[in-house]
Amino acid sequence: MGTVPDAYFQFVMHYAPYYYVVPTSLAADAAAGQRNVTVADGSKFQADFPVEIKDSAHSEWGEVESVLGNVVTLKSNLANSYFVSKAALMEGPDPAFGRGTFAAAFAIEFLYEAYSSEQFVASQPDILAKIDELADWLLTQQCIDPSRAAYGGYRSSESATDYWSIDAGRAIPALLKAYQLTADPAYLDSAKLAGYNFLYTMQQQPSVLGVHDRYYGGFAQYVTITDGWSQPIAVENLYCLIGLKMLAETYDTANAAHYTAMMADLVGFLREGFEKLWLHFDPLPSGDDAWHRIGINNTEIYDDPISFALLGLYTYEGWSNSCQRVYNYVQSIRASGQYPAYIPDICWPGYIDVTTRFPACPYYDGVTIGILWKIRRERDPPGYKLAHDIAEKYADEFLNWGPIFTDYSPITPAKAMANVSWIARMFLNYQEPATQFLRVLKSKGEAVLLYPVRQAVETVDYGDPLELQAVVSQLKAEQVLIEPGYYLNDYLAFYTFLPVRSHDKIRRQGEDYEVQTVTPFTLANQRLYFKSTARRLLTS
Repeated sequence: MGTVPDAYFQFVMHYAPYYYVVPTSLAADAAAGQRNVTVADGSKFQADFPVEIKDSAHSEWGEVESVLGNVVTLKSNLANSYFVSKAALMEGPDPAFGRGTFAAAFAIEFLYEAYSSEQFVASQPDILAKIDELADWLLTQQCIDPSRAAYGGYRSSESATDYWSIDAGRAIPALLKAYQLTADPAYLDSAKLAGYNFLYTMQQQPSVLGVHDRYYGGFAQYVTITDGWSQPIAVENLYCLIGLKMLAETYDTANAAHYTAMMADLVGFLREGFEKLWLHFDPLPSGDDAWHRIGINNTEIYDDPISFALLGLYTYEGWSNSCQRVYNYVQSIRASGQYPAYIPDICWPGYIDVTTRFPACPYYDGVTIGILWKIRRERDPPGYKLAHDIAEKYADEFLNWGPIFTDYSPITPAKAMANVSWIARMFLNYQEPATQFLRVLKSKGEAVLLYPVRQAVETVDYGDPLELQAVVSQLKAEQVLIEPGYYLNDYLAFYTFLPVRSHDKIRRQGEDYEVQTVTPFTLANQRLYFKSTARRLLTS
């Protein structure tokens, strides 16, 4: 098992089930031994909010007792003093979003795995109590009125009146795992109600009620507490296969045939849209009977719905042609002239143009590091290791939901429970890959530094270096086209386990080389290692 940075664990333990956490600067120094903290915007805080106060020297957790204007009064005295000159701030839940179903569900899944980890043995009682708290809260979000179409579903947030299919798909695995740890039958009953009843309703009733012109097999997007329907059928609902499969195979085997039929129909309809990277289908009579993406030209997708769909289908049917097709296609989305720093092996961008095959935004959606960890560990070990190593090196930056490509600073200063929970699971489950090439690398390789290119238009700029092991060899004359001003000994071949890109810089024994070409070596559609030819960078 790997090691989870303490900041990730503390974030989940203190903030779940809040969706987002945002910082607010202190407007005045806050002295130790008293409870009042003056912030720049007191509207960001509410009574009972968990908060973390920090500056460049100290940090501590607290809880809000009351807010008057911009003065936040805590329930306990500060242990340390905090200074504006040291960039003091206070973080707390974003009141615009509040608490939500998938934030609770993803936190439970991380904590369920953390409970059995050696790293958190001393925290087991606290973890179990937190899982109970979150699972109990999820039950309060479930519709238990059998006269409603939403019966068995979960509100997306405390203030919402809509019950999404995908939220049921997220809650079911979490509640089943909570049941496995606690043996509380209420969690099992809730998960069964969500799967057997609610998701079945979302699949069957739209055609009966005329919301859909016919039976498709996919789930309607959501239904409101007053039985209002949102008719689109989202590809992301393939993620629901995880919970339905758990029910069919382990937790509700008496009704296995029911779940099996549901899953078969769901996959039967959504596979086409998934393989072609559509986000949803909009059926008649209210829709246009067509598949859709986003963007002016209908060519862009969000990364996370596709990632969740991929994980759901992979859990259901393994490394199928459909899963390989989608994973390999999105992995082939490369850096562009506009975004030269993008590296698909780290994680996927928040928006992707699947027609031009370029990122459509300047930042990573960090949650995909976590969503894809199992697939990458089993099917793409080089990408798995690179994603882990970057997330480990920039662990503080990846607490934020949108690290930008160039330096991993946040596109906006907000931390998301989904991102932190999923990346924490990647850290917790990390195992160093073990391959034949890695054994060769260990005995024959040498340490070099990889500098990823960040800009290559008017000037060339590189990011911070990453340590890299490589087997290095001279190239033969017939293997390289020698450019004017260079000699054969200016060219080297680097054999690496981690992927590199053209125009990246490799520093070896104090000499810098620019990568010219990269050739992956594969077996059974799985990357094993890479050969990069590189040319010495001459100093003027």
